[in-house]
Amino acid sequence: MARSPVRSIRHFQRYREIVQVFATQGFGELIDLLELQPYLALPRRVLRGRQPVETPLGAPARLRLALEALGPTFIKLGQVLSTRPDLLPPPFIAELSKLQDTVPPEPWEPIKQRIENELGAPPDRLFATFNPIPLAAASLSQVHAATLPSGEHVVVKVQRPGIRRVIQTDLEILFDVSQVLDERTFLGEIYDLPAIAEEFSDTLKAELDFYREARNADRFRKNFANEPFLHIPKVYWDLTTAHVMTMERISGIKIDNLDALDAMGYDRKRIAENAARMIVKQVLEDGFFHADPHPGNFVVMRGEVIGAMDFGMVGHLGRSMQADLSRLYIVAVQLDEEGIVDQLVRMEVVPGTVDRRALQRDISRLLRKYYGMPLGSVRAREVIEEIMPIVFEHHLYMPSDLWLLAKTLGMMEGVGLQLDPTFDMFAFSRPFVRQFGLQMASPRSWGPSVLKGIDGWAELLALAPRVGSQLLTRAEKGELELKIRHQGLDQALLRLDRLANRLSMSVLLAALIVGLALVIPTFNLAEEWGLATLSVIVGFVGLSLLGLWLIFSIWRSRK
Repeated sequence: MARSPVRSIRHFQRYREIVQVFATQGFGELIDLLELQPYLALPRRVLRGRQPVETPLGAPARLRLALEALGPTFIKLGQVLSTRPDLLPPPFIAELSKLQDTVPPEPWEPIKQRIENELGAPPDRLFATFNPIPLAAASLSQVHAATLPSGEHVVVKVQRPGIRRVIQTDLEILFDVSQVLDERTFLGEIYDLPAIAEEFSDTLKAELDFYREARNADRFRKNFANEPFLHIPKVYWDLTTAHVMTMERISGIKIDNLDALDAMGYDRKRIAENAARMIVKQVLEDGFFHADPHPGNFVVMRGEVIGAMDFGMVGHLGRSMQADLSRLYIVAVQLDEEGIVDQLVRMEVVPGTVDRRALQRDISRLLRKYYGMPLGSVRAREVIEEIMPIVFEHHLYMPSDLWLLAKTLGMMEGVGLQLDPTFDMFAFSRPFVRQFGLQMASPRSWGPSVLKGIDGWAELLALAPRVGSQLLTRAEKGELELKIRHQGLDQALLRLDRLANRLSMSVLLAALIVGLALVIPTFNLAEEWGLATLSVIVGFVGLSLLGLWLIFSIWRSRK
């Protein structure tokens, strides 16, 4: 039996808090499954839950409430799970997408002390002005407005004191629980739950490193250096550490504030196209995309320039993944269900145990809905939502970056449709996908990989004469031997040998029985039996019994 996930006495209180929250939301069966109750000394009535009668919420909503009540680690876990329809059914995905990461701000004194500890001086010495009231507060950090001595307006993102210790404890608990669930539930047969917990741990720890977020911002600014429609704020590295980050403050109209955009006379159609161009460039050209493009992270500045913020969550796509996505896009637009399944197999998305016919049938059913429909009427968000049940049912596995990309495309399409109701994401991206396909087919794309292999081919060609001469010499002397190792044939040969013996025995018994049956009529059974008559009859009965035993043994082996 697997051990209890209670790691040590220092986590005891946090375990009690987690168990009480989940039990109160009606998940007492999960606590029973993990066998936590004897270790935490909780009354049985707590584990039965106390769901209020006046708010009969479903399991997805109750899970969201439980995660929100447990704080930053579990809120982030829910947000990550909302991008993994291969792990949770669609109702849970939809509910977890509503998770809010807004909490009351930290008091000013701890924040002030944190800045001084990180930057080596109090805020009033480093900044000309510093507003102690934050612009925004989240579970991991909060953002303050400030002004540099040079007069530049900046924002200072400060990590909450003690948050790393809290998250480390929760991550240890989640990893232990994932091991128990992996051993005791059917999910462990389908997914590597500890590996998923490790991946989430790495993601959350990376989000706590503000150096990483600052590097992401610099990379975006470099990638869009020649694109005047997008502005990425500058990072002030001399005022940035792993726990405090100072960036240029940008101001403008929130990208979804349509009335304000119209009041300024901005062209909403052009803004929608620029937002789409930003995503297409990130995905097909850079392989590095902003993975949290909700409207709060984008503003429209003077000149209809889009200003981007918050670079903590990003996605990465290698060149081969970009090519695979382009091929998948092409067969999807062509409504080729067999081509879609073939491409998913090439991308190693489909597990070996999948029922290919059932998968192709479900994809065909989905595509028939869109057959004959103008591409402009197809919405990426709707398609993604309808794909999710297929992914969950067939246990398809896609890297987390792909789900981040799907979520990103859906969110950006929603922004585009708000700005311009006629916006068509598919039609807009089609020329870029076609251009990317041509680039992948050009020698400039595949040439470098071929050149990298030239050294290996040259070495092989250099060795070929000497090795070939040695092989021919050994062949002439009769010293060349070909050794073949087989695996798993011994058992098959043994079964074949038994089958041949049984067949031979059956034929021999049949011949003897028939022979004796022909001989018996020549004896007069009415007279006194002699030794010969008795021997023939006993032999016939014995052979018949032996035949019956052989039939019974064959029947028993088949059973």
